[in-house]
Parts: sequence; structure tokens; C-alpha cells
Amino acid sequence: MKLVIAVVQDKDSTKLLDRLVKAKIRATKLASSGGFLRAGNTTFLIGIPEEQVDEVLEIIGQSCRAREQLVTPMSPVGTQMENYISYPVSVQVGGATVFVVDVDKFAQF
Repeated sequence: MKLVIAVVQDKDSTKLLDRLVKAKIRATKLASSGGFLRAGNTTFLIGIPEEQVDEVLEIIGQSCRAREQLVTPMSPVGTQMENYISYPVSVQVGGATVFVVDVDKFAQF
């Protein structure tokens, strides 16, 4: 048994959930937020047999895509605001960060 932990951007979460349901794959959906951009994310916990890992990874890959976004950096700590000029920078957001871990024991009550 494997546990797939997928952190995806909120924009992709509905599409991913729809595809998982269509494939009859159960998932637990948790709201989360990223530390870098402080943007909304969704974390999916998916417990599956080992032979379904590739199928789940393929569904995640088809549902989640990376995109460019302009962000304004926060002012550095310890600097005076009148000396700090922030310019928007382009960063890559979205896609999916996925962890696949072994499950030693599984129980359902």
C-alpha cells in the first residue's frame, strides 16, 4: 500500500478531483497554503495499492500544470521602506508537488 501526497494549486484542484472520482480513486482533500507566495493550495491524500501509483501520477500530471505569475516581493526585514523599491518578478507557480510513501499499516473503521 502507498500513500500519495499531492500538493496542487487551488486552480487545478477541481479538475484533479473530478478525474480521480471518474477513475474511482478515493482521495482526501485538505486546504493548505504555500509558504513562499502564501497562496492557496490543496493537498490530496490518496491511499492506493502499489500497482495504481503510475495511474494516479498520470492523472495528477494531466490535471495540474505550471504557470507564470507576477508577484511583488516583500520588503527585506530591517530596511527602511522609503529606500526599498519593489518590482514585480515572474515566478513559476502551479503544477504539483507529489510524495509517494510506503504505508506500514492501514485501518478503516
